[in-house]
Parts: sequence; C-alpha cells; structure tokens
Amino acid sequence: MMSVPFVSFLPLEKELDQELKGAFERVFARSWYIEGQELQAFEASFAKYCNTKYCVGTGNGLDALMLALKAMGIGAGDEVIVPSNTYIATALAVTYVGATPVFVEPDIATFNIDPAAIEAKITTRTKAIMPVHLYGQPCDMDPIMAIANKHDLKVVEDCAQAHGATYKGKVVGSFSDAAGFSFYPGKNLGALGDAGAVVTNDQDLAAKIRALGNYGSDYKYHHIYKGHNSRLDEIQAAFLSAKLPHLEKVNENRRHIASRYLSEITNELIRLPFVIADVEPVWHVFAIRCDHRDELAKYLQDNGISTNKHYPIAIHMQECYKDLNIAPGSLPIAETISATQLSIPMYYGMTEQQVSYVIEKINAFSCHG
Repeated sequence: MMSVPFVSFLPLEKELDQELKGAFERVFARSWYIEGQELQAFEASFAKYCNTKYCVGTGNGLDALMLALKAMGIGAGDEVIVPSNTYIATALAVTYVGATPVFVEPDIATFNIDPAAIEAKITTRTKAIMPVHLYGQPCDMDPIMAIANKHDLKVVEDCAQAHGATYKGKVVGSFSDAAGFSFYPGKNLGALGDAGAVVTNDQDLAAKIRALGNYGSDYKYHHIYKGHNSRLDEIQAAFLSAKLPHLEKVNENRRHIASRYLSEITNELIRLPFVIADVEPVWHVFAIRCDHRDELAKYLQDNGISTNKHYPIAIHMQECYKDLNIAPGSLPIAETISATQLSIPMYYGMTEQQVSYVIEKINAFSCHG
C-alpha cells in the first residue's frame, strides 16, 4: 500500500535548501529584523508579480484583509458582502473592523461566490464586496466589479489561496481596490511562519494600511491612527523572496496534477470542481464532493491516502457567529458543501505514481451505506 500525505513541504524545501539557508544567513548577518531591506525588496517584487503598484507586508492574511477594510473607513454600522462558503478569516476581518458580514451563497460547481446572488443582499449599509478566490480558483470578477461600480462599493479580493491565479489573463489581486494575501506555510507561496500582504494601486490607501499595521504611525513615535502591530518580519520576507521566483513552477506542477484528476477521476459518486471559462486556477486545494464524504475519507485513509475537509462547519453555523441569528437551512448551498466537500492530496512534488494511486483508489470507491 502506498502512502500519500495530504500535503508535504519537503520536495520544494529540498530544492531550495541553499537559497532558504542563505536568506536566513543574510538577515542574521545584517542584524536588522523589522522593516528593513528584505521587506522592501519582497514588497517590490510581489507588487510587480501581482501587476499592482504597491504591496504592504502584514503579520498574516487575516490582518491583511482587516487592515484593508479599516483603511477604507469601513466600520460599525456597515455591511460587507462575503461568500457563505469560505474560511472564517474572511468573515473575521469584517467583524474586527466593527462591520457585519453578509453572506452570499456560492455557485456549488465552483465553490466561489455567485455574482448573480450579490445584488439581492445589497442594502444602504453595504460598503464593500469581498470575493474569495477559494481553493485557488478565480471568482468571476467582471460581473462582481460591474455590481460594485453600479452601487459605488469597494472591492477587497481575498487572495489567500490564489497566488498567481489568473482571470481573463489578468492576475488576481489586480482587479479590486485592494487584495489580501496569506503566506501561511501551506500556501502556494508560503513563508516559514505566519505572514501576509496587501496589494493595491492606490498610493494613499497603501500608506494608510502601512501606518495602521505599524501602531498607526507614519513615522517613529508619531501616531495618526489607533493602529495595530501587524508587520511582515525581515526573515519571512527573505524566505518569501527566495521562493517567489519558483512560484510559477509550483503552480504549473499543481495544474498538471489537477488536469490528471479532472480527466482521470471517473467515479460517478464523485463531483469534480468546475472551472469557469478564461481562468487559470492554481489549485491550492483540489476539492471534490461526495454524498458519502465521511465514508470516502475513511476508505482513502485506510488505503494510505490522507485528506482534509474544507470546511466541515459553515461560518453561519459556527458558535462564534450565533449573534448573527442565521437559522440552519438559511444558506443551504454552503451547508451542502460543508457536508460533502473533501480535499484530496495536492502539493508540489507529488510523484506521478502517487497521483495515479489516488485516482485509482477514488475510482474504485463504492458506497456501502
């Protein structure tokens, strides 16, 4: 029996061993650990990669989203539209600025927010839309931006899982007023700890985000906002700079694995993700759906294949959001996805044999329940 982990960092880290060690030694020798040359270099490189003018490093992806919203002046009494099917950080960013997340159902085939369902949720208190490029598949951005322009709303892209994904030839993160990225170690572009960033084309917004993440300070001991402590450390910036030139190689490898899954998984019990026209996903997660999800997960585990469930409890069903008073059944698509979604192995460096084994075992699955 073959063993296939859900994710492994080892293949890429072995390839980049000397570059990562060199990045550490460079920072250590310079003895400058916060807001230095490494941060400036990475911000410039990542802004260029995202086809944006500015990049501001943050402590993590949640802070990136929160700081972007706060810099836009969104707060108490405001509403922000978010997908009902996403990681909780998307909603928490809205909560942390004092606003209310308003959930819009996804397209069950793509897992991403359904643009056709957005306008019905817009009220006089709506200030922004936060589309999430979930699992590395780009949202349908043209209609989302059209709705935002029609109603004079800000757009903050949640790109935490979509580094390098493109929509109609344009990289995600470059469509909106601002976009938040996470560099959590498991991401396609991952640091060796927590890290994040905001990208934008708005110079004033970038400056405000930077100040808000640095205790509200525009220069030392001068505080213009009641800010936060959320900065991208020099050491993590250095690691990210070492990894960024390899991101396209990583994404292409994931696309290859995904193409095999999409073409070779033929089990009728499995619903494969649907890719909309004119996009290039980066497959941070390869999510399938099965009405017998738990049985499938156990079967795969018994055969040495590790899986994950993203996300088994929808946000509106989480205890921490009971105050929103959203009754079970109110967001049936999100609840259906939560009950049926299973993520199968997807990482840079999976061997062809491992991919074939996963496909073979999934195709051999039959329901006994």
